[in-house]
Amino acid sequence: MNATAEKPKRGRGVSTAYDKLKQEILNLTLKPGSPVDETELSQRFGMSRTPIREALIKLANDGLVVTLTNRSTIVAPLDILELSNFYDALTLMYRVTTRLAARNRTENEVALIRQLQLDYAEAVAVKDVSRMIEVNRFFHSMIAQAGKNRYYIEMFDRLLDEGRRLLWFYYSSFNDELPQAYLDEHEIMIAAIEARDVELADQIAKQHADQIVRQIQSYIADDRRTNSDLSL
Repeated sequence: MNATAEKPKRGRGVSTAYDKLKQEILNLTLKPGSPVDETELSQRFGMSRTPIREALIKLANDGLVVTLTNRSTIVAPLDILELSNFYDALTLMYRVTTRLAARNRTENEVALIRQLQLDYAEAVAVKDVSRMIEVNRFFHSMIAQAGKNRYYIEMFDRLLDEGRRLLWFYYSSFNDELPQAYLDEHEIMIAAIEARDVELADQIAKQHADQIVRQIQSYIADDRRTNSDLSL
């Protein structure tokens, strides 16, 4: 009976550790390349090392932590040599998911996308960067869901999660003052989806992706010139 009763508790422990660590990695509380110590995390979260270890395995599968040859674990660095491939994949998924949404969306899905845009605008208004990044992720994921291709949804969700660390650089490059033009791009995207205008949806998605990539590239270049401690 006791063993059976403990299983859900252990499962919750893994889930809790995973969720907390993932959030700390994505919002750069745990910086790229920084060490991840099981003993310290066990003490901090008030749980045994077993759920911590299982949470780290899940994070490794997500590409967010890396186990080194000496068996120590670090937060996955942002590999500058891979960024161009990431940008290409991200731009492609922005375009294909937005095109499909324009073709396949329902009225209810458009309403959900519009609500996420309102949430995003509110986060921008109060300069809540963490909230901006979180809502932006779900905004574009909802567009992918409206496209109704589960392979694209899964691929895009993975890219969006990986990109959340890069988006901290994106928003930092504006000193948290996001230009209105970038909010407007979301509005045009929604209008194209609602109007089933596939070509406009593709055009604005590419424009949106391109400016994000340019801004991140510019910020990283400036950051490297100032010898930041971020591991890239």
